[in-house]
Amino acid sequence: MATERLILRRFRASDAEALAEYRSDPGVARYQSWDAPFPLNKADLAVRNFAESSPDKPGWFQYAIELTAERVLVGDVAVRLHDNGRQAEIGFTLATAYQKRGLATEAVSAVLDRLFRLQGLHRVMGECDARNVASAALMERLGFTREGLLRQQTFIKGEWTDDLIFGILDQEWLARDSAAHLDADLV
Repeated sequence: MATERLILRRFRASDAEALAEYRSDPGVARYQSWDAPFPLNKADLAVRNFAESSPDKPGWFQYAIELTAERVLVGDVAVRLHDNGRQAEIGFTLATAYQKRGLATEAVSAVLDRLFRLQGLHRVMGECDARNVASAALMERLGFTREGLLRQQTFIKGEWTDDLIFGILDQEWLARDSAAHLDADLV
């Protein structure tokens, strides 16, 4: 799947080094389930597992985010398709050097478009550490509704953390897209 600046694709073996590099950044790993550094052997295994999964079957699938102009892996978007095939959870990670350029918004938008338009999902949810204001802001920008705060929900990296829960429904995503097209037609 391609956007203006990105290719979202299946992971391949050659991505392991870049994955290890951005997952080893303490700033990137701060609110994630893994610890930095993220060794190359662990990245090799992760990439193999990512490559074997399917975006159309229940479970986790990781889209590699490749910056088209530089032909470099800059992050990933994770989707966990529920067993019912109508709901999913989404997560995203972007290398520090590529943050604050709208790339995560572009990548997550493309994945949401696929989930709602092509796969016919009804609902997508996202969850993030309540201190991760950048992730929360991205979901809100994309039209997710903040549905809740789970106090001291997750014990990670030696501390209890609060989690924010977000959700977006198919009709909200599709209406947002229709409204954008209407605005463009008026210009």
